[in-house]
Amino acid sequence: MILVPADHIAEHRAKGWWGETTMVDLLDRHVTERPGDDALIDPPNTRAIIGRDPRRLTWRQLGAEVDRLAAVLHGAGLAKDDVLLVQLPNVVELSLAYLAAFRLGVIVTPAPVQYRENELSSIVRRTGAKAAITGAVIGGHDHVGQLRGLALDHIFSVGEAQGAQELGAAMAGVTPAQIAAARAAASAAAITADDVATICWTSGTEAEPKGVPRSHNEWLIMAQGVVAAGRLSPGARLLNPFPMVNMGGVSTALAGWLLIGGTLIQHHPFDLGVMLAQMREHAIDYTVAPPAVLNLLAQDPKLLDGVDFGRLRAIGSGSAPLSEAMIRAFFDRYGVEIVNYFGSNEGMSLCGTADDVPAPGERASYFPRVGAPGFDWAYPLNDRFFTRLVDPDTEEEITQPGRHGEMRIKGPTVFAGYWRAPELTARAFDAEGWFRTGDLFEIAGDQAQYFHFVGRLKDIIIRGGVNISSEEIEGHLMAHPEVADAAVVGSPDERLGERVCAFIVPRPGKTPDREAINAFLTGERKVAVFKQIERLEIMPALPRNPVGKVLKRDLRATLV
Repeated sequence: MILVPADHIAEHRAKGWWGETTMVDLLDRHVTERPGDDALIDPPNTRAIIGRDPRRLTWRQLGAEVDRLAAVLHGAGLAKDDVLLVQLPNVVELSLAYLAAFRLGVIVTPAPVQYRENELSSIVRRTGAKAAITGAVIGGHDHVGQLRGLALDHIFSVGEAQGAQELGAAMAGVTPAQIAAARAAASAAAITADDVATICWTSGTEAEPKGVPRSHNEWLIMAQGVVAAGRLSPGARLLNPFPMVNMGGVSTALAGWLLIGGTLIQHHPFDLGVMLAQMREHAIDYTVAPPAVLNLLAQDPKLLDGVDFGRLRAIGSGSAPLSEAMIRAFFDRYGVEIVNYFGSNEGMSLCGTADDVPAPGERASYFPRVGAPGFDWAYPLNDRFFTRLVDPDTEEEITQPGRHGEMRIKGPTVFAGYWRAPELTARAFDAEGWFRTGDLFEIAGDQAQYFHFVGRLKDIIIRGGVNISSEEIEGHLMAHPEVADAAVVGSPDERLGERVCAFIVPRPGKTPDREAINAFLTGERKVAVFKQIERLEIMPALPRNPVGKVLKRDLRATLV
């Protein structure tokens, strides 16, 4: 299934931005060229996460496992352009699921492990997913149980579970003839680098998450930026603590890993003690971490005792402002450069590296003004990712420092449109074809060479790098029998960037508390755990303007 317009594909290929290589082509290349090298290493706490011992695969072993899983999926009737729902933590089977599906041309729609029936039923309904791969139990929760009632033809589980086929047993039973049949089906499907590979999910102002389809080419160009920013060489070792369900995880730990043919060391869920132990055990070249974690490590250097900084030269971060002191500390003590990212599933790709923003104080909050004429940056996407700032009220383009404007983006990193949502897609792009990011920036720097993020136009909360729709949570809260009115905003948080804060007007005589409301959200409404209310404010009435719109800026001003 190709969703990118043919003229865009032709332009991107003519300019050398896109090519003919798929992610499966990269897999096959590494299986041939580095068969005995380590490819995948499970988290050390895999048994606690999903109930089996950790695994370690070479590229040869990975290739064989991918073939077996592709045969299982083919035998279940999945073919090119069918959709496979995958809900797994960062374990070997997650990478296998992506690659086996890609071999057949099956589209993967990954779901965070925190998603529950409410989110999963929406994904299945909107994608028509035919099958799912999940864990029998993930972190103590019955994940198969929440899929049984959905319109899926097949459920495969890591571990035994009622109503699911155990994945390991299914793969072990595959015959050479079945592998050959799956390979023949893949060849007949004539999969290209422009075919959709994934549908990831992002929350905006709409009540339901939006599906963001991306092709192999759209993923691989993002990965080029990651590889360059991290200064990664072929065979590099990556420690990945980000869930492989959206831009941050997939661009680095799937597409980036495949570009360099390195070793992917998985981590999940985020646990600083486990991550530090992995950094000591494995000589890594690159990892990513939230700003609050890096601040903690900078403030307490003893935590990093025993870590080999001979190979580790860069650490990626983002989703919240960085600290100048932290950036300085990592470079002065260890020679490690902190890379500041600002990205999105739709294709936003701003990146502050030491080459382009050498001053730590500037790199903490500024990004190169890529796509603007007159500047030449080391970041390799500089000549193919285009930006402009626009006054959202007047559509006037902003070219002078100090004025806030919405970032509009265009280029081969930017997706073609939301999954089966033409009206949303039409609203998301302006008349000239620029994507409206909903992010507010200003031009900064002594030469007007930088962008500085100043806020969001969209009503979303970014909690630990994950977008949460305020409107979605408000809709659930208004269904609570003790709630008369509700508004949800992000409460500033040093560790996660923002947490979910609800302002509630109770019904007469009622006094709802946070524990009861969260039980309602996760129990009756079956929403993901990370969308629970973390701060509750009770009010006699919500502030509104003359036409009745809630004044969320006034609510945010009360949060300290």
